[in-house]
Amino acid sequence: MASSKSVVIAALIANGAIAILKFVGFLLTGSPAMLSETYHSVSDTGNQVFLLIGIRYGSREADQRHPFGYGKAQFFYSFLVSVLLFGIAGWESAKHGYHEVQVALGDHGGHAAGDVTLAGQTFPSVYVNYVVLLGAILFESYAMYKANKALKKQIRTNDWSGYREAFRKTADTTTLTAFTEDGIALGGAGLALFGIFLTRTTGNPIYDAAAALLIGLLLMFFALALAWENKRLLMGESMPADAEAELRTIAAGVDGVEDIIDFRTVYFGPKKIVVTVDADFDDGLSGREIDDAIDAIETALRNADDDIASVFVEVEKDGETSGTTGDDGH
Repeated sequence: MASSKSVVIAALIANGAIAILKFVGFLLTGSPAMLSETYHSVSDTGNQVFLLIGIRYGSREADQRHPFGYGKAQFFYSFLVSVLLFGIAGWESAKHGYHEVQVALGDHGGHAAGDVTLAGQTFPSVYVNYVVLLGAILFESYAMYKANKALKKQIRTNDWSGYREAFRKTADTTTLTAFTEDGIALGGAGLALFGIFLTRTTGNPIYDAAAALLIGLLLMFFALALAWENKRLLMGESMPADAEAELRTIAAGVDGVEDIIDFRTVYFGPKKIVVTVDADFDDGLSGREIDDAIDAIETALRNADDDIASVFVEVEKDGETSGTTGDDGH
């Protein structure tokens, strides 16, 4: 949790500073790509605030209304971030970029950006964009480093093959969202820098306008992908099949267990997994021995995965449920 929070705070500081600088660059040059990047950074800054709210809200203790805790709040706020990223940054950037492309196709006169004077020295105002975008790349690289470090730790801990599997299986949507945003931010800043440079070099505004359009499309694509990943957890996704099968095997190997009739898991937060087990126990076991076997199942499952928050075991006999026990000692 602490690593996720530090990742978000790093991104919040970076995006807040970058948004202001990008807007100054747009005011001085009128660059379409800089306006798209301003939309992007303003949206990202707001998104970090939502993620921090999710972390804080999701860490609340369980109560009567939410007996399994508030962990799913992080899934909700991460989903909200993806919607905002699409609705505000992506759509507005793409719409603005498309309009500027249409204008540029009918007018190849380039930008009349003018000059700025600083400390008695006069230079083209487009240089402001270069400085701002290079600074943005440095800021975003730092934020990306933090997010990548946290994600790589998860990959090592869970023995995942790489980023693709982590994106598909992780329940830490806060780190996943920060990592995705930072990656998009680096790509967007690179596109803007390249488009502005080409427009400055050739005098044709189409490159700057096209960069603005591409930034918007890039944002919408990744926002949809992020929304899809958050949807699976909001709807109550289980653990990955291989991890769940391993836990089921552990439960079946406990002394006194004859068969596991059913085994289910569900995420109630980034590190909160609820497990339910329908178990058939050996004939002849006394009630006390069954209780001991249930305790052994719970202990074995918790030892196998630290993220398991609750274990509920139903005693099955001849296809009928004869009792329910939980992780609070029955």
